[in-house]
Amino acid sequence: MRAVINTPDGDQPVEFTEVEQPEPAAHQAVVAVRAFSVNRGELALLAMRPRGWRPGQDVAGVVVEQAADGSGPQPGTRVVGMVDNAGWSESAAVDVSRLTELPDAVSMEQAAALPMAGLTALRTLRIGGSLLGRRVLVTGANGGVGRFHVQLAALSGAEVTAVTTKADQVEKELKALGATEVVPDVAEASGTFDLVEESVGGTALSAAVTKVAPKGTIVVLGASSGEKAAINVYDFFGHEGAKLVNYMSYAATDPTDADLRVLVDLVAAGKLVAEPGHVADWSGLAETVTRMRERALPGGKVVLTVG
Repeated sequence: MRAVINTPDGDQPVEFTEVEQPEPAAHQAVVAVRAFSVNRGELALLAMRPRGWRPGQDVAGVVVEQAADGSGPQPGTRVVGMVDNAGWSESAAVDVSRLTELPDAVSMEQAAALPMAGLTALRTLRIGGSLLGRRVLVTGANGGVGRFHVQLAALSGAEVTAVTTKADQVEKELKALGATEVVPDVAEASGTFDLVEESVGGTALSAAVTKVAPKGTIVVLGASSGEKAAINVYDFFGHEGAKLVNYMSYAATDPTDADLRVLVDLVAAGKLVAEPGHVADWSGLAETVTRMRERALPGGKVVLTVG
């Protein structure tokens, strides 16, 4: 079967090759991949991993082989799931505990946009507790995770301020997703916030400390700017009791299938928008990765379809 391998020393960031069909463990189903997404964190992995490593985490497709232990969905079932790697291929072996069935109302492209970004948004918002009537600040709000943050926080009853450098271009879009205010910089956000979802790092994280309410929470989940933040204890005058909480997706312990079910059901009900910002055939993956690195694609998730 065809699959993608990492080529950090090549002219292109990735290339296609022929590999053996997956050999599933007893608790894994084999899924014929119809679509997958590219997460920004995976761009960093491509630079770190050796030549020949097989990338890919988010997959949507159809089960072609049920798990040998009899668990999980049967052949022919449309599913979405997560793998640790090797998802950018025609077939993938997926733990049944990381799979959920897709209703007809959810397309493969929508489903592929959900796992990493949707789960990250859902789980990091939970860190803030009940959000009904609370104020939430989201940095990197035009990205895949950020757009889910805005929607899920608004659905939970929060007043949401979205921060993006493209505020003038995407204000209407983000307000349609649930944001009350859209600003280009953290410093321009009005008031203080009970919960800050911070994915940019550097000056954005430093500024977030000035915007968190006393006893509020800042969840640090990314560093897309590549910058270090300068923070010390005196920055917390007026923000006493505020917490900085780190979130790493690989360390999450919530049941993946159950949380994917929550996201899928919201999309099926028309309550959560999961339309990707960019969709292309996977034959153009190398160009897509390059354009992502150059930040030359629209906001939202990037999804590739497997013909």
